[in-house]
Amino acid sequence: MSANTFGHLFRFTTFGESHGPAIGCVVDGTPPGIALSESDIQVHMDKRRPGQNKYTTQRKESDTVKILSGVYDGVTTGTSIGLLVENEDTRSKDYDDIKDKYRPGHADYTYDQKYGFRDHRGGGRSSARETAMRVAAGAIARKILGDGVTIQGAIVCIGDIAINRDNWDWNEVGNNPFFSPDADSVQSFEKLLDQTRKDGSSVGAVIEVTASGAPAGLGAPIYAKLDADLAGALMGIPAVKGVEIGAGFEAARLAGEQNADEMRMDGDKVSFFSNNAGGILGGISTGQDIVACFAVKPTSSILKPKRTVDKAGKDTEIITKGRHDPCVGIRAVPIGEAMVACVLADHLLRHRAQCG
Repeated sequence: MSANTFGHLFRFTTFGESHGPAIGCVVDGTPPGIALSESDIQVHMDKRRPGQNKYTTQRKESDTVKILSGVYDGVTTGTSIGLLVENEDTRSKDYDDIKDKYRPGHADYTYDQKYGFRDHRGGGRSSARETAMRVAAGAIARKILGDGVTIQGAIVCIGDIAINRDNWDWNEVGNNPFFSPDADSVQSFEKLLDQTRKDGSSVGAVIEVTASGAPAGLGAPIYAKLDADLAGALMGIPAVKGVEIGAGFEAARLAGEQNADEMRMDGDKVSFFSNNAGGILGGISTGQDIVACFAVKPTSSILKPKRTVDKAGKDTEIITKGRHDPCVGIRAVPIGEAMVACVLADHLLRHRAQCG
C-alpha cells in the first residue's frame, strides 16, 4: 500500500492497524533544537483517547506515546522522530461474524476491490485508530509553529442540533464531553446521543477549527494554496464528507459587497472588517484567524440491521457488534486540530525556505 505519508517539508508517515500490536509514525522535517517531550504530545493524545465517556467508543486505550528517536536531552536533533503507541484493548472476535460481509458505508468493499484483501478486525488500516498518530504528529507541528499560534477546535453541530454562536466561549470547550463552546447546548447533545445509543444508531457532526496568530504570507497562489491543502488534510480524515473555508458554501449566497473583506489601516497594520475568506486570500494567509469547518458522517458500524452483500456475491444482512462511537465526530475535534497544525507547520517551513 502506498500513500502513507503526509506533507512536504514537514511530513509524517504512519503505520499499524486497528487490531495489530501497535500503531506509530515517523515525523521528518522538524528543525533541531526545539524542546520536545512525551508529555508535550500526550496532552493532545488524551483529548482524542477513546473510552473517556459514554458518548464515545468504550474501547479502553491509554494511547501512551513513546518517543523512539529524534530527541536527545529534551530537544529535537533534526533527525527523524519515531513515535509508537501500543494497542492494549483489541477484541478481534467481535468482528468474526462480518469477516466475509461488507459493512455499508464503510471501506470494506472498496478496500477489497482495490487490494483483493482486507483486514476485517476493526477495519485494519482503514480504521480511524490510525488517526491517533496524526494527533501525535500534530503535537510536534504545534511546537514548530510556536506559542504565538493557537489552534482550537469545537463541535458546532451534532445531528440536527446546532450550537448558539452568540454563546461561543472557548473556555467551555474543555468543560464538556462534546467539545462544545456553547454550555447551553450540552444537555441537548446528551439527550440526542443517549437516544441514539439506545436506538443502536449513530449521528454525524460538524467541527470548526480556528488557527489564531498564523502570519500572513503562508501558502502559494497556484498549486500550493493554503486553503486547498487544508481542505485536503481535513477531507483525508476518516468519515469526513465536506469541508468549508471561512464562509464556505454560504459565500455563494452573498453579494459581492457582502462577501469582500474590506480593509483599512490600523496604525501601521492592515485591519479587516470581516473574515468571510477564512483568513486566506488567493491561497495565501492574510494574518487573520484561519477558519475551517468539516462535516463528519454518522458512524457506519451500528447495531441496526442493514442490507449488504458478502464476498461470494450473495445478498445478506449485517449487524455490527463491538464498541463504536454513536457520534465519531466528537473525537474528530483533536484530529482536525492536528491536521491544521501539520499543514501550517509545513507551509511555515516552505515559506522560510523560499522567502527567508
